[in-house]
Amino acid sequence: MSPILLSPGDRLVTVFGGGNVALRKCRHFDGFRIRVVSPEVLPELEALADEVVREAVDPDTAAGYMDGSDIVVAATASHELNDAIRDVSMSRGIMTNSAHGGGDVLIPSTLHRDGFTVTVSSEGRVPAFPPYVIERIDEFLDPSYDSMLELLVELRKVIRDRIPTQPGRAKFLADVLADEGIWGMLRDGDADGAYEAALERGGLS
Repeated sequence: MSPILLSPGDRLVTVFGGGNVALRKCRHFDGFRIRVVSPEVLPELEALADEVVREAVDPDTAAGYMDGSDIVVAATASHELNDAIRDVSMSRGIMTNSAHGGGDVLIPSTLHRDGFTVTVSSEGRVPAFPPYVIERIDEFLDPSYDSMLELLVELRKVIRDRIPTQPGRAKFLADVLADEGIWGMLRDGDADGAYEAALERGGLS
């Protein structure tokens, strides 16, 4: 598997199923256009969806609801129906996630921060593992990581003009990231001091 992050753009995700599994998967596609196809739909899921089709589907009719889809999610309560939806979707060249496995799209556990995202997947083997790892990562990534990202964003604006080469700019930022003194200032809430120390370290002050 090759992990990627996909920009929503105007992409359409069609989700078959209207229960808690479908709801959990839809929450991962925030920003996408979401079409839900199910005879019964949870109110929370209906609030997330852009379009709700209250129809039952079977292996023969599922394909008709996939038109225009960039991603299909099979999240019904039926293992057999999910397998059939998955097979139809993949045969049409549509990226597919199935609640019962076998698709070519895996939905990882995700930690969102203001400026960055961390995802963990067990590649479908043990679903309980990724959320546990995300919890541990969340505990490890204290607020100084958010502050460091903000610092690097500000420094990039300066070094574009002061450091002429991309390798030189990359080395400067890597050196800032490796500087325990700068990390210490950020943990103490001294963002201005960290900024000045970074410029001084690179001979740019």
